[in-house]
Amino acid sequence: MSAAIDPVRTPDPARAPAADSSTRRPARPASRNAATARAPWMLLAPFLALFVLTFVLPIIVAIGSSFTKVTRSGLFGEDGITSGFAGFSNYAQALEDGNFTASIGRMLLFGAVQVPVMIVLCTALALMLESASAKWPSFFRAAYFLPYGVPGVIATILWSFLYIPGLSPLFDVAALVGLTPDFLGPSTVLWSIANIVLWSYTGYNMLIIVAQLKAIPTELYEAARVDGASTWRVARSIQLPLIRPALLLTTVFSIIGTLQLFAEAQVLKTVSPAIDSQYTPNLSAYTTAFAYNEYNVAAAQAVLIAVVAFALSFTFLKLTNRKSS
Repeated sequence: MSAAIDPVRTPDPARAPAADSSTRRPARPASRNAATARAPWMLLAPFLALFVLTFVLPIIVAIGSSFTKVTRSGLFGEDGITSGFAGFSNYAQALEDGNFTASIGRMLLFGAVQVPVMIVLCTALALMLESASAKWPSFFRAAYFLPYGVPGVIATILWSFLYIPGLSPLFDVAALVGLTPDFLGPSTVLWSIANIVLWSYTGYNMLIIVAQLKAIPTELYEAARVDGASTWRVARSIQLPLIRPALLLTTVFSIIGTLQLFAEAQVLKTVSPAIDSQYTPNLSAYTTAFAYNEYNVAAAQAVLIAVVAFALSFTFLKLTNRKSS
């Protein structure tokens, strides 16, 4: 006697019970969506407030001041002070100052020599420290970066002792070979400042390039090793092309920093007669504001310095992008 087997029945969707509304995912309230959207701005608010107060607002005030003319009545302004729109008269006065324009030309010459030397040096150090045969790379990275931690004023004071005859052992060494260097003379003090800048910032730029080198996939090195590529071939064909963004970044930073030189010239001015109160653009603006009380003209000079730095950086990026395309 065989048992009857009922065929498997497919449930009818039309007769299936409706899903319980309590099991559905509840809709997110509108207040929760608004709170989620506000959260990033609340976290960014302290930074944005500080950024506006210390960066954006001073720029706006400087630009506004550069187009303002202040007139003082009386010998010391005791009869009243009035201000009005000056147009481009402050900019014309700034450009008519031969010392200010000479300082910009001096810094252009400084950057044309110092920036390429720094980029080549920091790139060479980064490639050597990231090579497979490098010993104690962490120690040497820290040693090369250490000068960046020394404030610019302190670094200039330290180097000034090495530039002064009678105090520096460099003059004793030079005398052994019959040389009498003059590190603070009119034709050499600019390159003495370049040496201080090179010593201070090469390690910083080197770390930027090292970070880019560490982002290169190891598979590329393994493929080059299989193909029998030499160290120089790996550097020229793999590393240098792939660290191009870091090289562009460090070059732009160096161009901007060149026009911002201030502390080195300000400190060396006390020991070198070749450095006057308007030796660099920033020093010239500082002197115009606090020695001659021409704050509006100094604001115009500051804006001109920013425009020159932007123009140089933009031109450099356009030329490099054109070469790579």
